Amino acid sequence: MQSTNISILFLIIYVVGIIAVGIWNRKSESSEDFFLASRKLPAWLLAITFIASWWGGGSAIDLVDHAHRNGISSFWIYGVPVLIATALLFLFARGIRNIGSISQPQLMKQRYNSTVSLLLTIFIIIFMVIATTVQVIVVGKFFQAFFDLSYQTGAIIGTLIVLTYSLFGGFKGVVLTDLLQFVFFLFTGIFLFYTAYTQSGGMEAVKATALLNNKSGYTSFFSDVSDNLAYVITFGTSWMIQANIWQRISAAKKSTDARKMMIISFFAFIPLYLMVTYTGMFASVFYESVPKSGIVPNMISNISNPIISALLFVGLSAAIMSTMDSLINTGALSLTLDIYKVYINPGASAAHNVTVGRISTFIVGAIALLIALEIKSVLTIAWIGSDFLTSGAFVPLILGFLWARGTAKAATISMLFGLVFSSYNLLVALGAPLPVAWEIASISQAVIGISISLILYVSFSFITKNDMEKSRSFIRKANVLNRTYN
Repeated sequence: MQSTNISILFLIIYVVGIIAVGIWNRKSESSEDFFLASRKLPAWLLAITFIASWWGGGSAIDLVDHAHRNGISSFWIYGVPVLIATALLFLFARGIRNIGSISQPQLMKQRYNSTVSLLLTIFIIIFMVIATTVQVIVVGKFFQAFFDLSYQTGAIIGTLIVLTYSLFGGFKGVVLTDLLQFVFFLFTGIFLFYTAYTQSGGMEAVKATALLNNKSGYTSFFSDVSDNLAYVITFGTSWMIQANIWQRISAAKKSTDARKMMIISFFAFIPLYLMVTYTGMFASVFYESVPKSGIVPNMISNISNPIISALLFVGLSAAIMSTMDSLINTGALSLTLDIYKVYINPGASAAHNVTVGRISTFIVGAIALLIALEIKSVLTIAWIGSDFLTSGAFVPLILGFLWARGTAKAATISMLFGLVFSSYNLLVALGAPLPVAWEIASISQAVIGISISLILYVSFSFITKNDMEKSRSFIRKANVLNRTYN
């Protein structure tokens, strides 16, 4: 009881603090102010908010549970895709920043046309809502385990906290609170890693436990890699084009800062994801199976020192919220700039768009909360969201920077296929009795989706007319690899 009361007090202090940061940064005179912090943030700060977005509550907590069951090869589920996506983003960061658009759809309108821009907006909003749902699920389960609340109440409280400070501060508020949240979660991650290591007795005890439980390959990095390749392909490609990460690249002062952000993040992700993976492996010694609430929440709630337990609770809450606020802010950006401003009220003033941005922030969070109250599987939801981006948006986005022959009609056809393909898979995953020639959430599905998208894009690019001057001008401006592709 004492630990719970202290945790509530610390959570209140923390929430008041981050809301104060949001209010302090509430002044936004334009959409660029609200969504990109006027492009004045340094590379190291953007790197931290980038890391906080991907090394957040959903992936880190879920990875601990997977590592408990499957060992070091679980790193392939989240760690490897993150490293692949970050490396690819390093190559494209110069081009993304050089274009200078506020949102991804604005960028694609420059490269193709308004139809492609609208389709991409639809994909982004779907992905951001679904990805936000993952974080709502995690925070709901965490608050349920720690405070003995219902899952629904925990999810509502967590979402309201994030919405409160996100409504005030916009992107700058998100970045500054991400900095605070990252520090909290880093402390939590290191503490739990050390605790799990000391309680388990180290790797020898892990190996002995794995042998006792007949878990062959538990300490082999390449054990059963094929089982995780679907996640590598789908997560790696979709995260590489994730709009909230492109938003951070666009917010950099210049292209060199954008690339610095990627380098810092890449080398930070390696130890961070390995630490989380090993925490789960060490926990296999003293947890026979994964607790219903998850290993991390259970470990924190069982710490005898109420002060430390409360600090770790806030640290974990911070991790979840840092990811959630980033996703909500980017979803709101697309709703405001790419839907409202383009199709509903093109003549709206800058101040009015900021107000709409705050309303959009609430809408994205509310829809994600409603979905999370119905579906509670983290990995399933994460896969569904990523499948939309991989099948529908990856090929047109990436080849748009590299191949001038790619046409707007080809991009449209490729994206429409991805929308239909992913929606069909979503219906099957939700239990619809539809025929399917591949296993849902498998490497076959991932390869089929992205391959057909590529074939459609390339084929229709050769048989449809293209504005070559517009395409070449875009690629020259992006200057991704210091050359022009024809």
